[in-house]
Amino acid sequence: MSFKDLTLLKHYKTYKNDIIKEFYTPVLKEAVLYQRAVGYFSSTALIDLTKGISGMIKNKGRIQFIVSPLLSQEDIDAINKGYEKKEIIGEALMREFREPENYFQEERLNWLAYLIEEGFLEIKVAFTPPNKEMGMYHEKVGIVTDEYGNKVVFTGSLNETLNAFHNNYESIVVFNSWEESKDYADEMQHDFELLWNDQDKDLEVIEFPEVVREKFRVRRKEKLNLEIDEEEEETKPEVKKGFPKLPDGFILREYQVGAIESWRDHGYRGIFDMATGTGKTYTGLGAVVRLFEEKKRLAIIIVCPYQHLVEQWVEDIELFNMLPAIGYSASKQKNWKKRLENDVIDFSIGIIDTFCFVTTNATYSSKFVTEQMSKLGADTLLLVDEAHNFGSTTLRKRLYKNIDYRLALSATLDRHGDEEGTQCLKDYFGEKCIEYDLNRAIKEKKLTPYYYYPVLVHLDNEELERYKEISYLASKECHRNKHGKLNITEKGKSLLLQRARIVAGAKSKLDALRDLMKKYKDDTHMLVYCGATRVQTFDADVSEVDEEGERQIVAVSKILGNEFGMKVTHFTANESAEERDVIKRRFAMAEPYQAIVAIKCLDEGVNIPSIKTAFILASTTNPKEYIQRRGRVLRLAKDKPYAVIYDFVTLTRPLDEVNPYSPGYNCERALARRELLRIKEFGEIAKNSRDSDDLINDLESAYSITTEELEGACDGDEFE
Repeated sequence: MSFKDLTLLKHYKTYKNDIIKEFYTPVLKEAVLYQRAVGYFSSTALIDLTKGISGMIKNKGRIQFIVSPLLSQEDIDAINKGYEKKEIIGEALMREFREPENYFQEERLNWLAYLIEEGFLEIKVAFTPPNKEMGMYHEKVGIVTDEYGNKVVFTGSLNETLNAFHNNYESIVVFNSWEESKDYADEMQHDFELLWNDQDKDLEVIEFPEVVREKFRVRRKEKLNLEIDEEEEETKPEVKKGFPKLPDGFILREYQVGAIESWRDHGYRGIFDMATGTGKTYTGLGAVVRLFEEKKRLAIIIVCPYQHLVEQWVEDIELFNMLPAIGYSASKQKNWKKRLENDVIDFSIGIIDTFCFVTTNATYSSKFVTEQMSKLGADTLLLVDEAHNFGSTTLRKRLYKNIDYRLALSATLDRHGDEEGTQCLKDYFGEKCIEYDLNRAIKEKKLTPYYYYPVLVHLDNEELERYKEISYLASKECHRNKHGKLNITEKGKSLLLQRARIVAGAKSKLDALRDLMKKYKDDTHMLVYCGATRVQTFDADVSEVDEEGERQIVAVSKILGNEFGMKVTHFTANESAEERDVIKRRFAMAEPYQAIVAIKCLDEGVNIPSIKTAFILASTTNPKEYIQRRGRVLRLAKDKPYAVIYDFVTLTRPLDEVNPYSPGYNCERALARRELLRIKEFGEIAKNSRDSDDLINDLESAYSITTEELEGACDGDEFE
């Protein structure tokens, strides 16, 4: 078949046409050469072109791409000064290289690596020479040739990215060489050849830098499935866009299927208690698909704590064929309220069979969303990520009884020191359908193993006196009710938070870090996690700035940057989502950053898999927090056979100065008990578990702590 046998439109628009299905796939299946000059290029687009490109490979076809790098002003200045262009261009492209964060991104990258390595895909880089006063190269032209020499030329606003294909309002105009457009097609072909051969006087074109080619080469896996049963593809029933379904080629693991079936057996209510990194999100979305397949009608409400987590969910939701309305204060969907309102009405009266709304805790609690939720009920699923937060006094009021189907996702559902909140969650969501803990995740290679080193530090005299003073004041805010249970007033809780800040910001941590850093100053992929002094709340879509905690960040940065000459960067609430994304990419490549100095990011669900060594100054005694922090440090990454964790254990005084008869001993002992609980938790499954035994024994001996006492230790328990 030739291009002449195809029915092609003259104009395609993404909001009216499925450009992949209607244009790219049929044209590329018949092609032997695909030439594309495009400003921005993303490997993620190639996976959507799989079918057509597979046809090209069977035709022994070739692909030629000309792309443009994103050059900083420093890059341009370096080129003007005569520095090696290829090296600068390579560094610019490497800055934009994204390490895969999930199964689908790995497959895309593997596919791109295969095309380059086997010679099907050639890439060249075009940029404006320093002596030309022009902007960046940003042309968008495509030329496709079949075995008979027929050409299809297209041009327009469309970039070669997944976002452009599906989300943006883009368009292309198509010209055919066998019709009245022959002269134009020939002209475009001539211009491309000039550019490809570096004969365009206004642009400079170089080969794809070897440093970037090597990056793709090392990412290539041994196996790649190129066989596509096209007859099966054509006869397979098509699922409408927006209807939940598993992504093509994706298979849930056995334990994920088991969790979903258990959830079904419990009436589609339950809890997925899964460690960070074990596929909790995909299991949750697999559950959505399972429920929709049975019920054929489903309103899907997904809630998670912060804006950046919503955006992480959106990527995965779209992979599962859904088109979510995205609701929070700074959402790019400016009309999300109207869209949600219309979806709820249309669903309620039966015009549509499904819709998906993903939002933050704060927006879900708003008056507007509350009103919309009241109109739903039957055939509604509430899926809550980091569900432990919904045990709080404010959020538990939003666990609506009229919702039929419920699913809680959490690595740590139990709320530390809040039995009432924990029980509320269990009463609402139901039984655990899976319990996949950190130890199992490491054994089954879902997380990396680790070495654990507790670093003992102490409060100075001023901090100790303040700690004991606040403890005394807090003790006056504790009273037993008629049932004998100890209650702490709101003022008492505030005092305990003040006391925790003293531990989090202990000055001696800086000296201990300085000593450790002497042997790490030339290392890379390090995280220094500072102590958050402001309690987390979910009244806003993003974290509030923590000024006290950031003072510790500044002090740490001065030690690493000024004293040791290291390349460091901050990762706080002050950095935008875009800035955070750039920081993560550059940190992963260690270009230029050796270390991230951060606060809260591990508690917010931020994924930075490339962390190899973590210095955790944040001495939390809350199991929910420290279990989550550890899990995020242990995420799998390339060239990361294990992680190393330095945990700064804070006591009121050196062990040889412990005196059971000194004033305030009970509160000092309670702190030691809580710290001991974390040391045991971290050390138990570490590769060097015996290394922490001596400190554990010393603590138990100095403070006369028994194993039985450790269970359930929490802040304020010395007042029991």
